[in-house]
Amino acid sequence: MALDMKGKDLISIHELSREEIEQILDTSRILKMKNKLGEIYHPLKGKTLGMIFQKSSTRTRVSFEVGIWQLGGYGLFLSVNDLQLKRGETIADTARNLSRYLDGIMIRTYDHQDVVDFAEYSSIPVINGLTDLLHPCQVLSDLFTIQEKKQSLAGLKLAYIGDGNNMAHSLMFGASKVGMNISICSPSGFEPDSEITRLARLDASKAGANIVIEDNPSQATQMADIIYTDVWTSMGMEGEEEKRLESFEKYQVNSTLLEKAKEDVLVMHCLPAHRGEEITDDVIDGPHSIVFDQAENRLHAQKAIMALIM
Repeated sequence: MALDMKGKDLISIHELSREEIEQILDTSRILKMKNKLGEIYHPLKGKTLGMIFQKSSTRTRVSFEVGIWQLGGYGLFLSVNDLQLKRGETIADTARNLSRYLDGIMIRTYDHQDVVDFAEYSSIPVINGLTDLLHPCQVLSDLFTIQEKKQSLAGLKLAYIGDGNNMAHSLMFGASKVGMNISICSPSGFEPDSEITRLARLDASKAGANIVIEDNPSQATQMADIIYTDVWTSMGMEGEEEKRLESFEKYQVNSTLLEKAKEDVLVMHCLPAHRGEEITDDVIDGPHSIVFDQAENRLHAQKAIMALIM
């Protein structure tokens, strides 16, 4: 029997059950198939998603706005300049007001606590479109993409090479929930958050998975099924760029690193990519790359999320 997820917030993958994740992945597959067949499916007819952006975006803005429209609803773009938040209105009051007008809210911002507070005071579902701590929608679409390519998830090894950032955090949560093994490989001083790691390891122990935190890219990618990377300098960290370029110099995903992994390794990147830094052109454009498949799947996975909770 399908789980009833109506009204549920999506703040962190850690808060989802394995069954809920599987339902999101199954629904993503169904909605993608309907889309490819040109089938009209409007479960959210007449519903409106408010999309609050403090951080600019390409994929998040387009995929959510197109997605809600394809489901029969309407996406209302709201930059922080459009809201009274910038003039001192509290998150609580903003959430209470928007709950009277909208059927769901997606927020892409810096401070994770802002999304948590929005969900606390909102009476409608709140979706975390990205914070500095977590990026759950990206990883749910990534799991869907891996499942498409590999048929199953449990027992696979994913090697994440780069900054221990919001992507590393959500990948640990996602992999551990579905029984995937994951190695997070970051230079000293750039490891993932210790509390996120602790919680993810608790999830991993229940699913029979393993999480390794290390600093040797060659070791991390040994027999990997998937190699994943992200930019070395995330939005808002531009002042650290010079230091980061130096610290991450040996953490580039290139053809030499791919040789350490399995022959059929998949290469992933959440985009945007800084080509020539964290990944080379020949890899991101090469036969192992599924980068643009995973970008497309943001649309289908987020449609699944909206259809299930709104």
